[in-house]
Amino acid sequence: MASNPLDQFRIERTVPLEAGGIDISFTNSATFMVAAVAVITIFMLFGARQRALVPGRWQSMVEMSYELVAGMIRDTVGPEAKRYFPFVFTLFMFILVCNLLGMIPYSFTATSHIIVTFALAAVIFVGVTIIGFVQHGLGYLRLFAPEGASLVILIILIPIEIISYFIRPISLSVRLFANMMAGHTMLKVFAGFVVSLGAFGFVPFAFMIALTGLEVIIAILQAYIFSVLACIYLNDAIHLH
Repeated sequence: MASNPLDQFRIERTVPLEAGGIDISFTNSATFMVAAVAVITIFMLFGARQRALVPGRWQSMVEMSYELVAGMIRDTVGPEAKRYFPFVFTLFMFILVCNLLGMIPYSFTATSHIIVTFALAAVIFVGVTIIGFVQHGLGYLRLFAPEGASLVILIILIPIEIISYFIRPISLSVRLFANMMAGHTMLKVFAGFVVSLGAFGFVPFAFMIALTGLEVIIAILQAYIFSVLACIYLNDAIHLH
């Protein structure tokens, strides 16, 4: 009997722990998030240690990652947002590596769980809100009332702006979680067809190869989109509308 495609998303304890009656066990999700941090650390340390004038492949990948995020911040926020580069770069690399680690057979995709993606989105939401009030004080509330709008328009527009602002962490987290979960579920379904059809499973196998390539692209794209949206929210906090 084929396994349930959703079994791959099941949270399991790897190190059972309990403190004061509260379950604080180390799970497979936590394990792969720690693995992602370890991979990023190794990638950065080994890629940046040579600092050659003519970079090798590893150094080139590190520099490309750096330039990608630096360009993202520069184009969406402006040069004054350089101070936030470490956070955006860390965010991008963490989501990217978590997504790609999930492509390894029998691994676990931490970003396929809404609790993980919502935690990331919540950090962005709270951080951007704090930055907005630090930059503009109570003037940050002008974000909900665009300059030049008439009173009648503002009566309609302000509630819409407030709702859209507070729904940001939900939309941001659901986009990433839904894409990763849907893609991995589809791969598991086609893998089940390959096994069940035996010698006649070459057609779903071909689809599975194509879907795997597409899922890798989506994994990279979703990390980029998540980071770009974080930069857009940061731009609103710094420049308002």
